[in-house]
Amino acid sequence: MRDRVGISGFGVYLPPYRVDLEAWCEWTGAQWDKTSAVIGRSFRMRGPDQSVYTMAANAVMRLIEQYDVDPTRIGFLGLGTESSTDNSAGAIIIKGMLDDGLRARGLPEISRQCEVPEIKHACLGGIYALKQGLRYLALEAESRCAIVVSADIAEYARGSTGEPTQGAGAVAMLLEHNPKLLDIELRHIGTASAYRAVDFRKPVMRNLIRGKLNCHFQDLPVFNGKYSTTCYLDETLHALEDMLRRMDQQPADYYHSLAAAFMHRPYHRMPLTSFALSYLVGLAKNGPAGRQELAIHCRAANLDPAAVVQEMHSTPDILDLVRARDIDADVYPLSIQLVKDFRVSHGFKTLVTEKMSLGAELMKDIGNVYCAALPAWIAAGLEEAFESSVDLTGKPVLAVGYGSGDAAEAIPMSVAASWRDAASRIGFRAALQPQQTLSRKQYENLHDSGQAAGLSAPHDGFVIESVGTSQSPGINDEGIEYYRFLN
Repeated sequence: MRDRVGISGFGVYLPPYRVDLEAWCEWTGAQWDKTSAVIGRSFRMRGPDQSVYTMAANAVMRLIEQYDVDPTRIGFLGLGTESSTDNSAGAIIIKGMLDDGLRARGLPEISRQCEVPEIKHACLGGIYALKQGLRYLALEAESRCAIVVSADIAEYARGSTGEPTQGAGAVAMLLEHNPKLLDIELRHIGTASAYRAVDFRKPVMRNLIRGKLNCHFQDLPVFNGKYSTTCYLDETLHALEDMLRRMDQQPADYYHSLAAAFMHRPYHRMPLTSFALSYLVGLAKNGPAGRQELAIHCRAANLDPAAVVQEMHSTPDILDLVRARDIDADVYPLSIQLVKDFRVSHGFKTLVTEKMSLGAELMKDIGNVYCAALPAWIAAGLEEAFESSVDLTGKPVLAVGYGSGDAAEAIPMSVAASWRDAASRIGFRAALQPQQTLSRKQYENLHDSGQAAGLSAPHDGFVIESVGTSQSPGINDEGIEYYRFLN
């Protein structure tokens, strides 16, 4: 019998610097009621001596310590991020920091026979790294484990519509044979991808033109809000359809069977809308019983069921909106209207809100962490289930990852028998502390320059000690970060 592969643990790191969104609304004139309902309560920012690499290393160190991982067994250390600042090295930077930190703690270094890839695809890079780590284990004959860390820094220009959806943080995942938290069947993972042009991009030339390349290089995105929402909804639909095809499952039956569902979370409301749309579209493809239920929802929304079903069976080319220079047009107008009406129904509460409730409140306090958003939500959800004595043993759980540009992965999972002990070690709530709520001046200075007066300095973990400036023949280290472990 082939060994199972999956997730045995999570390690979470969040920088302490917090922006309160209610205060941000006062500073900017934004509506707090709308902001809190759609986005959340707060977001985190990296500090002056932090980078995506230090956050990732801190998350992995916590994972190793919390789960008593033998570093010599780690055969794969993957990094998923869209915030890397070195176009040559990636996860090896994290491995170097970890080796220093492990030595300082009197522990052995990570195995020299360890793969160290970095994987980039917008917010999906961490899930792609997860799949690669699982495939590594599925083919690895020796007794090894894998660690995947998703880490990102979400920055948007002040005054932009994306400003309240900023964030920073890292989540590490321990992958093992016979996992202790979540079983993942690789054969059933659904996948989808399509090129979307202007959905959400980070062209390097744009940022070079806008400013100087230095230690506070801001990787600000080009994004188009409504078009990005259309892309998210369309691609997650295709990934879920592929997953259900692989599983040979009817959509409505599968969605009702779920104990919990987690999706990529750029802000609070987006995954709720996506999961609701996926369920309704699934009804259109679920045979007579599904179409009968869909017709009830359509009539409640004063929509023609036949027209809605026809739209749900269509396959629009989203890129045509770019070609037509009309990116705000709706490609699923009837379906979106149906979702809006469905949102106030009892069915939405029992199917969507309740299945997506685990960890949702905790996630309102960290902001958008790009690649780390989905792993963070799963970690928060499992910890809350343990704390609340929710019985998840053996039950199906769904995770859907998404990355602009455009790609999605739908991952069916089941909760392992030994999940409670593993969930008790996650420490998500503990990772929210310590925290320092920033003043308006501190926020604006930290955002614009990477520096702010009155910030509390980190007292443990990995930090940037210095940045090289030499171009001499003896050593050229211009722009290279040197790190220190605060033990």
